[in-house]
This record gives sequence, C-alpha cells and structure tokens, in this order.
Amino acid sequence: MAGMKPKDMVPSAAVKFFGAGTAACIADLVTFPLDTAKVRLQIQGESQKVKGASTVKYRGVYGTITTMVRTEGARSLYNGLVAGLQRQMSFASVRIGLYDSMKQFYTRGTESAGIVTRLMAGCTTGAMAVAFAQPTDVVKVRFQAQVRLADGGRRYNSTLEAYKTIARDEGVRGLWKGCMPNITRNAIVNCAELVTYDMIKEVILKYDIMTDNLPCHFTAAFGAGFCTTVVASPVDVVKTRFMNSGAGQYNSAINCALNMLRNEGPAAFYKGFMPSFLRLGSWNIVMFVTYEQIKRGMTRTVQYWESPF
Repeated sequence: MAGMKPKDMVPSAAVKFFGAGTAACIADLVTFPLDTAKVRLQIQGESQKVKGASTVKYRGVYGTITTMVRTEGARSLYNGLVAGLQRQMSFASVRIGLYDSMKQFYTRGTESAGIVTRLMAGCTTGAMAVAFAQPTDVVKVRFQAQVRLADGGRRYNSTLEAYKTIARDEGVRGLWKGCMPNITRNAIVNCAELVTYDMIKEVILKYDIMTDNLPCHFTAAFGAGFCTTVVASPVDVVKTRFMNSGAGQYNSAINCALNMLRNEGPAAFYKGFMPSFLRLGSWNIVMFVTYEQIKRGMTRTVQYWESPF
C-alpha cells in the first residue's frame, strides 16, 4: 500500500496475506448484521418464495434488523457467520494480501505504479480470490437469506450440512453458482476498494494533509467504502439473487438481471443500498485500520526477532 517510507521495514507477502485475512474476519464480526440486512433487502421482491416461509416485508436497515430480531431472534443476524469467516480468511487473504505483490509483478518490481497497473492488480487478485472462496460465499448468502419456515424448520441447519446439501441437490457446480457475476463483482469491488484506498492515502501523505496514522487510514477507508458501494451495488444485487435462487429459477446471471429490470424496474439494482454503504463503509474502516496495525505489529515482531539488540 501507499505510504511506506524508505526507512520502514517492508512487510513480507506472508505478513500481508495473514494480516489481510485476520483483519477481514475482525471486520466481518463487527459488521455482519448489516451484511445480513443487506442480503434480505436485496432478495426481497423475488417472485419465487420458499414454500411455507413467512412473507415478511423489510423496510430499511433498522426495520430489517428489528423485524429479524422480533420474528427469528437475535441470532438470525449472524446466520452464515461461520461460512462468512471461512470466506474472509481465504478470500481477503488473496484479494487484499496479494494486491501489493501483484502490483510489483505488473511493474516488474519497480515502486512506481500508475492507475492502470493498480486496476489490473485489483482485477487479478479479485478474480483469483473467487476461484478459492466461491463455495463459502454461496453458503454464506444462502444462510443469510433463509427465514424460518412455518413449522420452525430451516433450509440448512449447519454450515457443513449446507455444503453437503448444495453438492447433493445441485451438484458440485452448485457450490460455484454465480461464479461469473461474482468475478465481475469482485473485480469491480477490488478496483474501487483497494485502488481508491491506495490513491486517497497516497494523496493525503503526498500533500502532508495527515501523517500515516489512524486518522489517515480512517479517511481513506471511508472514501473507499463509499466509492465501492456506488460502483458495485448493481452487480452485488444480481450476484445475491442468483446465488440464492433455486434450481432453474434463472438461466444465467444476465437472465436474472433482465428479470429484475422487467419485473421490478431499475431501482431494484440499488435495493439494500443504505445497508450496503453502512456495511462497506464500516467494514472498510475496521478492516483497513486493523490491517495496517497488524502489518506494523507483525513486521516489528519479525524485525525484533531478526535483530533483537
């Protein structure tokens, strides 16, 4: 990331890889209820309903959260948390932890990286991450989207059962459902999130607006979260709808998008925008601030063990 001084010890790729996954897990723990509210708002309006499910209407972030707590209990806000943490540990480690390494790869080891190089690095690590973590993303979305049935049952009762059920009923390919829209989404998210954070932080440090500390990281992360939400929301809604759909409901992600446009209008692509922004803004702040601190802490620890005196 930008802001590394020459005298600083540069964090290794392993430190960045582990630090990114850990920071993303911490951010998920803090913001998961907002993500669950976002998913519920995004899938609201689908024509096909789960048989026996209650037809609850969600209104806004607060309304969605209070309705879920009242009808399903507070634990419903953390449906899919295990799969979410599995996803972040494998997903963020690749897309964020390897971003700097990919920049160096495209610039052949030089320090100067233009906007095109950064965009290429973001797209590459975003696509690589989907290849590793798509099954965990499918299970996370399915858990977040499920509501209690009339008899009190659920679509899935555990993370392991969800993996097995999807593989049995939809085939192994079912675990990679929505892979292409997810690659598109994460290429966009990575470019908007990492490149925006990188450039905002670089400008702040270049013009001495702030020093390379927590307020700088907070400001850059907030800006990155807003830009990411504006750019990625339409793809995110389509991805969520498609991955949560039953077998045969949509032929493809494009078919899903066209159905949404025809049945619900253009506004459907920005359903759940406020929880998306609240979630991405807060997630980016927690993740990047934590990531910067973990990188510094681990680098200093490595430096101390290599030369303790």
